[in-house]
Amino acid sequence: MSGIPGRMAAIAIREPGGPEMLRAVTRPLPVPADGEVLIRVAAAGMNRGDLLQRQGLYPPPPGASDLPGLEVSGLVAALGAGVQGLAVGDRVCALVAGGGYAEFCAAPAAQCLPVPDGLDLATAAALPEALCTVWTNLAERGNLRPGDRVLIHGGASGIGTIAIQAARLLGAAQVFATAGSPDKLALCADLGADRAIDHRNEDFVRVVRDATGGHGVDVILDMVGGDYLERNIEALAVGGRLVHISFIAGSRVCAELRPVMTKRLTITGSTLRGRDAADKAAIVAGVRASLWPRVADGTLRAVLDRGFALSKAADAHRFMHEGRHKGKILLHTGWRPSGTDTQN
Repeated sequence: MSGIPGRMAAIAIREPGGPEMLRAVTRPLPVPADGEVLIRVAAAGMNRGDLLQRQGLYPPPPGASDLPGLEVSGLVAALGAGVQGLAVGDRVCALVAGGGYAEFCAAPAAQCLPVPDGLDLATAAALPEALCTVWTNLAERGNLRPGDRVLIHGGASGIGTIAIQAARLLGAAQVFATAGSPDKLALCADLGADRAIDHRNEDFVRVVRDATGGHGVDVILDMVGGDYLERNIEALAVGGRLVHISFIAGSRVCAELRPVMTKRLTITGSTLRGRDAADKAAIVAGVRASLWPRVADGTLRAVLDRGFALSKAADAHRFMHEGRHKGKILLHTGWRPSGTDTQN
């Protein structure tokens, strides 16, 4: 791919703090290491982890870029040594440990996914982090099996919108999702939730128990934490699995252990960013084999709220912090290849 510049625009964190700590910088391009590719970025997907990193609460793992941004899409611009199966000019999206808020980003080749024909290149940036998070937590840690009943908290979030669809595709018999406004509840239902629960005005424990004839749900994907722990335990069926992926309401909790023991529950969780390259490659391979074909045929789709220019990253962080978005927020670099790709 010709025309690679020597330097690139990027967004760095001046010091931990509010959105105003995001600043535009110019940096040399990253050099792809062995097994990596250099991606000319069309868009970066925003994640709550970006906000936590900006606040100093989610530092990049050793060796990762200090720039925020955990997923990107674009064209392969250069190959590191030993890369096979990818070529300069390929349309890809990728899971990265940092560096996405930039015009170019290095990514392990094993963490790249081919962007299918018909999928807008920028839109693809909304998929890697959510799909990998959902796959490893619902399918692997949550051991979701056909016929299970599933509850997704934060159903209208970037993770939640993918999780509802994935639970259906993985064979869930009933899917419940919580959300906090009429438009978000409608979105959850449109994506396949049998029952969208208004967490502001309804008790999700009562709703799922009534809807399951007292059985409860077999798997819960929780990003709330805090006082949801005891309520989640109450909502679980015998042998149920509670999987934590975040703790918006707090990480320190207190709960009664008796029902955990009597119902033989599993309480687990995971983070994605700090896992080693082999772990991430295996997760991406699982996504590619199980869920990516459904992205390619349009069955599983990214839900986009809106996009911001990369230079407006601070505004995008403020908007995400408000919590009014439905689905994903993208940052656009302003570059796109010639052809029919459009930015959303």
